[in-house]
Amino acid sequence: MTGWVRDDRGSGTVLMLAVVCVLVVLAGAVALLAGSASARGAAQAAADLAALGAAGADMHASGDPCGRATEVAQRNRATVTACVAEGDGIYTITTTAPAPAGRSATATARAGPASAAG
Repeated sequence: MTGWVRDDRGSGTVLMLAVVCVLVVLAGAVALLAGSASARGAAQAAADLAALGAAGADMHASGDPCGRATEVAQRNRATVTACVAEGDGIYTITTTAPAPAGRSATATARAGPASAAG
């Protein structure tokens, strides 16, 4: 092994590069998790409001309840994937909202008049 010098010069650079790479990966993972949690909250808010919109439309006979739910969800950047009329003015709405990395978040909400609670 002639010509090889055994010292530690440059080892700090390699170590710092490894630490920076790990930190970048961790920051990306945290950002992905935060984006997913935010998308879940947006999907739930859209489902809640859409269910209230559908129940209100039914109670006041002001148009198609599922159409109203779809309109409300779209205004909240979500899509209605299911609108179920359970009877007595109760509606269950499922919405989907876009999430990071091409995924989606789904939430379900149920609303109706207090007299139908049981």
